[in-house]
Amino acid sequence: MEFIKIVGSGNDFVVVDNRTGKIRHASRLAKAVCQRKFGVGADGLVLLEQSRSADFRMRIFNPDGSEAEMCGNGLRCLVRFIKIKKISAKNHFIIETRAGLHQAFITNSRVKISMAVVGRPVLHQALTVGGQDLTVHSINTGVPHAVVVVADVASVDVAALGPMIRFHPAFLPAGTNVDWVQITGRQTLKIRTFERGVEAETLSCGTGTVAAALVCFLLGRVVSPVTVTAASGEKLRVSFTPDLQKVFLEGKTSVPFSGTWLEK
Repeated sequence: MEFIKIVGSGNDFVVVDNRTGKIRHASRLAKAVCQRKFGVGADGLVLLEQSRSADFRMRIFNPDGSEAEMCGNGLRCLVRFIKIKKISAKNHFIIETRAGLHQAFITNSRVKISMAVVGRPVLHQALTVGGQDLTVHSINTGVPHAVVVVADVASVDVAALGPMIRFHPAFLPAGTNVDWVQITGRQTLKIRTFERGVEAETLSCGTGTVAAALVCFLLGRVVSPVTVTAASGEKLRVSFTPDLQKVFLEGKTSVPFSGTWLEK
């Protein structure tokens, strides 16, 4: 199986062309290929597939084998894959995901995608987690996110608090991704994310970046466009209209290597 490893702001993915449907056990493959020690190592397996309603379809599988509805950085990496493989000469695509259709635009290594808010955000939820009283803001940007505003993201014990919020009864049965956000300016944020399915902190999260920017806007703390610095140190740009009917995520992608997965 030929693959390309593509990174979106520190979020890394194994991307494969599955338009022929040759991969029939994607969940099992994701568990194997995403392993850091025994596999390629990745935050997810991204499959390019045929679509009846769009140019292409994206499927994204977490390292635990679960299939996610949407992945912002994964989608950006998929678009870069399409260009690298010369599958299409276009620079504007419509991509189908389990969370709906998304526009995508590519200029060299930078990819911009449309995002959406699913349902209504819930602000100012009071939760007790690990003996701490927290104010949590919930929003679904294709997948659910719980956003916590903090004074300093560097001081957060993500490894300890992440699982407790991710599996908190308030977010069952599906659970939630968790984002800690530090407001550093009227148009700047810093973020750290504990990702559901990865079950650990990742260096970047596209849907989490959008969730953080939109929550901070709803709290009256930032205005569009918002530049968000990920744990990787790289920056993503979130732009949106005041009614949140148009939301975009933009950032660079990189390609460290390609290879062949030798199936066992």
